[in-house]
Amino acid sequence: MKIVILGAGAGGGSPQWNSNGHACNRARAGDPAVPPRTQASIAASADGTHWFIFNASPDLRQQINATPCLHPRHGLRDTPISGVVLTGGDIDSITGLLTLRERQPLTIYGTGATLDILGANSVFEVLARDIVKRQRVSLDTRTPLLAPDGTTTGLAITLFAVPGKVPLYMESTTEVPPITVGEATVGVGISDAAHSAYFIPGCARMTPELAARLHGAKLVFFDGTLWRDDEMITSGAGTKTGSRMGHMSLSGPSGTIAAFAPLDVKRRIFVHINNSNPVLMADAPERAQTQAAGWEVGYDGMEVTL
Repeated sequence: MKIVILGAGAGGGSPQWNSNGHACNRARAGDPAVPPRTQASIAASADGTHWFIFNASPDLRQQINATPCLHPRHGLRDTPISGVVLTGGDIDSITGLLTLRERQPLTIYGTGATLDILGANSVFEVLARDIVKRQRVSLDTRTPLLAPDGTTTGLAITLFAVPGKVPLYMESTTEVPPITVGEATVGVGISDAAHSAYFIPGCARMTPELAARLHGAKLVFFDGTLWRDDEMITSGAGTKTGSRMGHMSLSGPSGTIAAFAPLDVKRRIFVHINNSNPVLMADAPERAQTQAAGWEVGYDGMEVTL
């Protein structure tokens, strides 16, 4: 199995278009210690021919152009992209679908809750249903990923619920959205005949069920949004905590690094990293702490082979 990180940043990427933050300014200036990161997405393939994208970020066109394995190969119109797997209905997970509107056969995989979001907004009908299939995937059910002609590709997915909340644009204007475990926010188990990996770009907390699922895993891409829960507030970048936004923080006794310490995960890579998170900077002490704990900080173009 081959996996490429198309984008390792959180919503807005880094540098974010309107951010005057330290990491964004260093990335904007071309500092090699702070390379730019587009919004979170990976691509995976079992055979090197058929590729599947996991979350279609607003930066998808740029990501495809920067990734040779996703370029057209045969004829005037062609793509090795056979489908898109969605982990939720957030803007930074679904907007890139509109980039794929040129009547190219592929399949969109997602839970009923996520596909209902697409169905309720007519703009997504530019993905003509006679060309682009929408496949509802039940939780905890192994689902083969198929080529547009229906043949097997060697990859399969299992969607599973993780703690999260509804997308920002679906929040009530008067109530704080609850953290729930259901179809709104999911992780993905990705497997071929010999290996498996996990992609979990958003997670509000570690649960016993999630810990048991991940224990001993070979490879996990995990939510790396914030270093500390009040990071957006203390930096002046926002008014919400990470937990309010539905994300675990890396540090602290209930943070991701501590939660993974007993899980014996062989390789751990942070993705969906907010531009306020100091781990984006290779020379930051928080990066050193992260690496000392056995974690890698994902970057655009990073390739992993299992």
